Order: sequence, then C-alpha cells, then structure tokens
Amino acid sequence: MSLSRKNDFPVFAQFPDMVYLDSAATAQKPAAVIEAEAAYYREANANPLRGLYDLSVRATDAYENAREAVRGFIGAASAKEIVFTRNATESLNLIAYSLGRAELCANDEILVAISEHHSNMLPWQMLARETGAKLRYLECDSSGIYTEEALRAALTPHTKIFAIAQISNVFGRIQPIAEFAKICHENGTLIVCDGAQSVPHIPVDVQALDVDFLAFSGHKMFAPMGIGVLYGKEALLQKMPPFLYGGEMIEYVTREGAEYAELPHKFEAGTVNVGGAVGLHVAIGYIRSVGFAEIMQREDALTALAVEQMRRIPHIQIIGGDDPAAHHGIVTFAVEGVHPHDIAAIFDADGIAVRAGHHCAQPLHQHLGVPSTARMSLAFYNDEQDIEKFIDTLKTVRRRMGFAG
Repeated sequence: MSLSRKNDFPVFAQFPDMVYLDSAATAQKPAAVIEAEAAYYREANANPLRGLYDLSVRATDAYENAREAVRGFIGAASAKEIVFTRNATESLNLIAYSLGRAELCANDEILVAISEHHSNMLPWQMLARETGAKLRYLECDSSGIYTEEALRAALTPHTKIFAIAQISNVFGRIQPIAEFAKICHENGTLIVCDGAQSVPHIPVDVQALDVDFLAFSGHKMFAPMGIGVLYGKEALLQKMPPFLYGGEMIEYVTREGAEYAELPHKFEAGTVNVGGAVGLHVAIGYIRSVGFAEIMQREDALTALAVEQMRRIPHIQIIGGDDPAAHHGIVTFAVEGVHPHDIAAIFDADGIAVRAGHHCAQPLHQHLGVPSTARMSLAFYNDEQDIEKFIDTLKTVRRRMGFAG
C-alpha cells in the first residue's frame, strides 16, 4: 500500500493524534484547496457574470472554468448540463421542485430506494403530497442488495421517477446504476442518482451510466462546504422551469414578466459561490493527481482490513454483512448492549472520530430493525495505523460499558 497522504491535509498537522473516520459526513481539505479559495478572495473577488471590468471578468472565468472541470470530471456532454448548487441536498430539491411540479400528476408514481439518505427521500415525499402522485419504496435485503428483477417488478407504466444512491451512506455498497438506468428507460422512467458518496471515491461517467440526473456535494470530495453540483441531461434541463428567481438567472425583465437566461444560469439565481467553485476545481485536480486507481486500492484495502478485524470481535454486528468486498470505505456497525452514542463517546475519548445515530437514513434503519448504529468511514488519507487504533478501541467498548465480555 502506498504512503499516507496526510501531509497534504493541514488538519492532521494541527491534530496529529486524531484518527478521522467520518469522511462520509465530510472530507478533510488539502492545503491546495484551502489556499485556492483564499487566493480567489485575495486576488479575484468580484461579482461575476455581469461586470465588464477586469476583476469581474476574472471571477467569471474562474467560475466557468470550474464548471468545465466538473463537466470533464463526470463525463458530461456539455457544460450546460452542470448546475452549481449549495450541496447535493439542494440539487435533489431542485429536481423535485422544478421537474416534479411540471411533469407529475395524481396518476403518477415515484419509486425511491429504502436505503436513501433523507435528502433523496424528503423531496419526493413533498412532491407526492403536492401533486397527489403515489410514493413507493424499493426494498433491499439485509446486505443492501437491490436486484434488477426486483426493480423490474416494482416499476409500473405510471412510474415517472426512480431515485437511488450509487453508494449508500450506510452500507457502502456500490449499486449497478448503469443496469438500473437501462431498466428504467425501457419503462419510460427517469433515474435520479445521488452521487454524494460515489463521486469522491470511484470514477463516475454520467454518459456511461446514462443517468438522467446526478447530484453530489463538494465538501465530501475535499472541496469547500457550500458548493454542490446537479448534473442533468440537457433536454430535461431545458424544459424545467427555474428553481429560484431573482438576479443573474434572467436575460431581461419587464413589469409584466421576464425572459430567463440560458442553461445552466437559469438555475443559479443570485450571487454565486465563486470561491467554492474555485476550491472544487482544485479539488478535482487534486483527485486526478492522486488517481482513482490509488484511491480505490487504498480505500478498499483499508476497508477490508477493518472488516476482517471487526468480524473477529464478539458482539459486533456489521450492517450489510461481513464480506469486505460489499463495503467501499463505509462500515456501519452495532455493539450488542451498547448505545451508538456511547460507542461514539468512547471512540472520541480515544481521539477517534466516528459517527453515531441513524445517518439521515431512518427508514432504512426501521427496515433493518435497528434503531441506530455507529459508522466509520474513511478516505485515501487514512492509513493502517488509523484502522489499528479503531480496532483497539472497538475491542474495549463493552468492557468500558461494564460488560464482562
């Protein structure tokens, strides 16, 4: 396994004894990203898109260059298909509000995978209430597996949208999105993919996957918080009405109405987050410099090391099963007799950051019959020593809570 890249991330110099295992919630930021965002505000800060003076032009170029970088990173056909948002949550809400309100009616159906993050569930619940459409759920097995046969059986002639994450933030399992997209399109169904946990960790090509929409957040892929992306096929985005109204998303306004700007700007009302976009651009460059071959090899090896050690410890339940190949960078677990919040507190006492709760996936936990869980999630900046410390603490949890074994 290659050397750790922790030296690229200032937080690890600031907290050299910290073991950070919460990257599924947010990733740490490399120095290059932090500096790039700061440099933008030092050297090029201006309101972009409308100003004709040099500083505004530089800001506009920085913003649109970031859009082009995203386009290339996920293999979109055109920069018009890349809409900047605040995060994946806003991207998914945009689809529900704009496309959903315009296209769905009372006879239609929305199909949502039961394992979805609330961000890819609540917007569809809202849309179903507002339009009278029927909301249905596709259920997985206890390992987080959705089969092509189950999807075919769940689709009906009325199913207009199917929403699913490429990688679940609870299971860490990679879903066969390209196959699901083919099945959906044969049925006349649009597929909305949450890529928040996949885009930072595996190669994602939206044209190869043939998804209709893909949403992801910058902060999970080593970029600043407050910048996200919605990819949508151009033909779909063209017919969708704006999500927000105001400055920058118009061509001209009269007392009676307005003509909206061309794609993608009609979805980017108000002053945009150029600094965040600049940071995202540099984060993409950083990921490319490391390479997905190294990222995947390192993350899969560390995940396997953790799972193999965890399944040797009594009273540990790994959510989704104990096959290391079923988890990519995310291992969710329970300790018999110990509340997840107590688990997290014990880890914190040892300088290890893990997450506890329902991970914004309460319906999945209800489906699995588990009220809440603990979760460790990693990135390529983690190393074998991090896993060893995690395992050492995990072995002590029940003893420290007063259990004999």
